[in-house]
Formats: sequence, structure tokens, C-alpha cells
Amino acid sequence: MNGEASLLWGLVFSSVGLAYFVYGKRQGRVVPLVCGVALMVYPYVVANTLLVVGIGAVLSAVPFFVAL
Repeated sequence: MNGEASLLWGLVFSSVGLAYFVYGKRQGRVVPLVCGVALMVYPYVVANTLLVVGIGAVLSAVPFFVAL
């Protein structure tokens, strides 16, 4: 896939990461905070669009299944 798609998906998942980060910080919850930081950082490291979507989907779902 192309770089534009990877950039767009990175923007989408970074926005979700920012929301998780703010929520985790305000509520004092570790899992959304860590997932938020990871969602904001990983698109800079991963270049493959399929990996960006896959990792983003997993990191976005983790706070729903892990309650700490």
C-alpha cells in the first residue's frame, strides 16, 4: 500500500491515542494512558500500512479488555 494511506491511518490512530491518553491521565488509569502513548508513537516507527492498521486496532481494543 502507499505512504498516503499509512499517514492517514497513523493520524486516525494517533487521535484515538490522544483521547486515551487524556482519559487515562484524568481518571488515573494506567492501561488507557500507556495505550494512548503507544498509539501516538508507533506510527512513526512502523511504515507498512497493514501493520499500522493491525497494531492500531489491537492497541485500541486493549483498554476494553484489560481493566487495571
